[in-house]
Amino acid sequence: MRLGVLTGGGDCPGLNPLIRAVVKRGILELGYDFVGLENGYMGLIEPDLARPLTLADTRGILPKGGTILGTSNRANPFQYAVREGEKWVERDLSARALERAKELRLDGLIAIGGDGTLSIAARLAELGLNVVGCPKTIDNDLSGVDQTFGFDTARMIVTEAIDRLHTTAESHDRVMVVEIMGRHAGFLTLESALAGGADVILIPEIPYRIEPIVEKLKSRARGKRSFSIIAISEGAAPKGGSLAVLEKAEDVPGRGVVRLGGSGKVCADLLAEHIEAEIRVTVLGHLQRGGAPTAADRLLATRYGAKVLDLVRDGQWGHMVALRGGEIGAVSLAESKKQKRVDPSGDDVRFAKSLGICFGD
Repeated sequence: MRLGVLTGGGDCPGLNPLIRAVVKRGILELGYDFVGLENGYMGLIEPDLARPLTLADTRGILPKGGTILGTSNRANPFQYAVREGEKWVERDLSARALERAKELRLDGLIAIGGDGTLSIAARLAELGLNVVGCPKTIDNDLSGVDQTFGFDTARMIVTEAIDRLHTTAESHDRVMVVEIMGRHAGFLTLESALAGGADVILIPEIPYRIEPIVEKLKSRARGKRSFSIIAISEGAAPKGGSLAVLEKAEDVPGRGVVRLGGSGKVCADLLAEHIEAEIRVTVLGHLQRGGAPTAADRLLATRYGAKVLDLVRDGQWGHMVALRGGEIGAVSLAESKKQKRVDPSGDDVRFAKSLGICFGD
């Protein structure tokens, strides 16, 4: 068995432990060969972006963040950016990807990524390519999966950041607005903010009004709590307002989605019209993606990497591994086309509100 391995979409801690588990179990127990496809699906399109993956490549990578294979969120074979004359255009090169898999003599492909990467994998499977998937995303927004690796590490990083902002906010009597990754799902913001003791939590699933937030801050001031922490997802927006966009999809060929950013500033500007307190915005950005994975993410990624080879061995193509109810099983890649969201009426939101946390609704 000769398998291609790629990591697509945004990087996150845990990718290297998963690659390590796949290669070590595959070679030592099953006798498989592996080809590393570099920079996501670019490795199935461009020449010279494929290389052997051996046991030597796995040495020392368990604690490393990022991915030794590189990644890209602008390499969709169905909307691939191609230079034609003076401009870039998007072309469907999926046939080229299938042909490249044959040239590399691949019996199958292991695609490691989030909703975008796995949705592409599902489409390639429909065209006849043998594909299995491993779910990763710091947003934890994949349907059919209780938790993706990368989430625990990002949650820890954000929680620590909120802890640190508490001390400087209290020292200066400031309102600190922390902008956290989360395009359409607020799991990372919600859980990190709960763990960090934020006073206001703003997530994409609950469009916010500024008035309840203003009242919350004034109430804290009356209670001699002259500082506050507001945790806001990059995808959160005022009720009736629009998302804060840094870059439109059409401005970057091959991207496919808008680049969000600025939700923290939008919130801060709205607040500044109603309160006199000093407001500061902190955008955590790619700090949330970097660094060594936590023990929990190393273990989950290792379990995913080992289990995905069961799918290969048993011919369960078109499926991905998934943690559900504490056990690792398999679900259809079609599940990756669905996204889960925070339930505004769910226990986490309900309990947070019972603790006095404001969601702006």
